[in-house]
Amino acid sequence: MKTIGRNVKTLLASAITAACLFTTSVQALTLKLATDSGTQGSPAGDALKKWGELIEQKSGGDIEARVYYQNELGGQQEVFDLHVAGDVDVMLNWPMTSYDKRIGVIYTPYMTLSWDEALKAYSPGGWVNNMLGGVYQDIGLKFFGPWPEGFNGVGSRGKYALNIADADGLKVRTMTVFPAPQTMQALGYQTAAIDWGEVYTALQTGVVDGEAGNVIYWDYEYFRDSLDYFVQTKHFFMTGVLSMNQEVWESMTEAQQKVVSEAAIEIMNEQFKAAREQDEYYIKKAQEAGMKYFEPSAEQLGEFAKAAREQVWPMMDKEIGSEIMDTIRSNASPL
Repeated sequence: MKTIGRNVKTLLASAITAACLFTTSVQALTLKLATDSGTQGSPAGDALKKWGELIEQKSGGDIEARVYYQNELGGQQEVFDLHVAGDVDVMLNWPMTSYDKRIGVIYTPYMTLSWDEALKAYSPGGWVNNMLGGVYQDIGLKFFGPWPEGFNGVGSRGKYALNIADADGLKVRTMTVFPAPQTMQALGYQTAAIDWGEVYTALQTGVVDGEAGNVIYWDYEYFRDSLDYFVQTKHFFMTGVLSMNQEVWESMTEAQQKVVSEAAIEIMNEQFKAAREQDEYYIKKAQEAGMKYFEPSAEQLGEFAKAAREQVWPMMDKEIGSEIMDTIRSNASPL
């Protein structure tokens, strides 16, 4: 009888162990992480990869991260669509305005004119950071924070422009979001709104003479065989956004939420420290590769900024609302 009792206890223990293992496997979470811009090995790709690694490490294996790089799940708009729908759980994105034009606040031209002003505005608690968090929540996304890159400019071939008059006749690619084309038109350029994945072909076939949507890293890394010049017009302070689908976020346990959030903050803080140094590094790399780099004078930058604010900001009043634009006007860098 004792032997039978021991056998029953052994069977019960095995059943309990199996049940616990089954429960653990059921509770294990797989998150799909993606970026719409940045191949494996790029700064954005490396940041996404590290975010996934931190999530797995901090969760002790409770969360598995699957990472997808630029174009592996589609173009910029397609991947952002997947993110809003919940098919991509976590993203480092350069947001699209198709769901809410207020996202265009991130692309307001000439909000800030210096690194110190920009980093203060975009840091947690900063006035731009606070605006973005509310907009992302309204379209069903959890906003962790920005992933700053720096001030963008215009990469071109054959000709460059340091003032509005000289931009006449230059056709440049812009991002497919409002108010990117409108901003470059205010600076005197002809424009073509082209998805990031099609820019190289557009440059090679002569559809455009240049690219006006990025910091110098992207033009150096992807198009240095097609571009001769880079003028840092500073029309946008470029930043990616670290975000998560809100429904997926709410479906997780508090412990899992803490893991993902802490990992995001670590990635964000690292980039705030590294962004300016990275930008300066790639300015030098581009020059070494033969690209001529120009930084407009204060007077030239003032001409660009004045034109963009006068022509584009009133359009933004209608598109994203006067309340947001009033906040921008009261906080923007003085000219």
